Amino acid sequence: MTLRFCRDGFRGEAPMDEARLQKFVDQVVLDMGAAFGAATVVLGDRLGLWKAMAGAGPIGAGELARRTGTNERLIAEWLAAQAAAGYVSYDDGAYTLTDEQATVFADDSSPVFMTGIAEMISSVYRDEAKLVEAYRGDGGLAWGDHDRALFNGTERFFRPGYTANLSTSWIPALEGIQDRLDDGAQVVDVGCGHGASTVALARAYPNSYFTGFDAHGESIMRARERAAEAGLADRVSFETAYADDYPGTGYDLACLFDCLHDMGDPAGALRHIRSTLAPDGTVLLVEPFAYGRLPDDLNPVGRLFFNGSATICVPGALSQDGPEALGAQAGPERLFEVAARAGFTRMRKATATPFNLVLELKP
Repeated sequence: MTLRFCRDGFRGEAPMDEARLQKFVDQVVLDMGAAFGAATVVLGDRLGLWKAMAGAGPIGAGELARRTGTNERLIAEWLAAQAAAGYVSYDDGAYTLTDEQATVFADDSSPVFMTGIAEMISSVYRDEAKLVEAYRGDGGLAWGDHDRALFNGTERFFRPGYTANLSTSWIPALEGIQDRLDDGAQVVDVGCGHGASTVALARAYPNSYFTGFDAHGESIMRARERAAEAGLADRVSFETAYADDYPGTGYDLACLFDCLHDMGDPAGALRHIRSTLAPDGTVLLVEPFAYGRLPDDLNPVGRLFFNGSATICVPGALSQDGPEALGAQAGPERLFEVAARAGFTRMRKATATPFNLVLELKP
């Protein structure tokens, strides 16, 4: 569908290029529909609609409402919205969540589960007033001052990727680390959040011991619950501490998962982390995928991460009064430069995914 739109230029300028204007309006309409769609994705998650449709075959609004205890008229509208987005399939009055669609919206163990990031996005709207104040002020909005939807959505978005990639790809890509973990190593997970990465590692390497640190006390409490639920409390512990002052030394492996760019002094944090490593220790640094330069990062993944950086990551770094805010799209060259300032001498890109840079740092 194309919306017909035409207007003259402003203040005596030549008339606008109607075709270019038309194309841009169509793009914005598509984007605004997607923005609404993120909200209804979260709504479907909260109401159990996605899981109720998974494996159910063709289903109508009445049956879905009955299964989920929801209002049939509203469910009819919700289903039509998802069909318009291509998130469910429609045929002859019935809607189907295909296996592929279920993998994205209903299976929270899938490495391409996207409902978590929709929940993260919802937190930005809830924090709008705080962000306006930050943009008009010193730029700072601390992680812990965001709506709780951010913390929960972050765990749900990143956990499947960690589970799918850590033991199969990322750890094997590091020099000598898999054998040390198999034999029994001491591991620190810096900026661990709800502990999804720590628990995934502990499950994969039952002979090793893991300590997670995070500055956000509420997240640490949730991480402890996660470790207890997984039956790992004997080998996994969590404590509240900052990246530049957590205790302990002699760690064989220090991990930072999608958190260095959130720190106000990333070089200072890496300097402290380096001081806690064993002499032959390694840092596993996972950051959002980026080239670190424009226009190369002006792409769909960059769009996602730049928006997150503008509303979550950079405000968080600025709230710490540190010397620099890297942003989520720092890229490998900038990250290596920061690591070199922290005293690391051997640095390389170990592997990557469409969403992740996986870097190896050694003293």
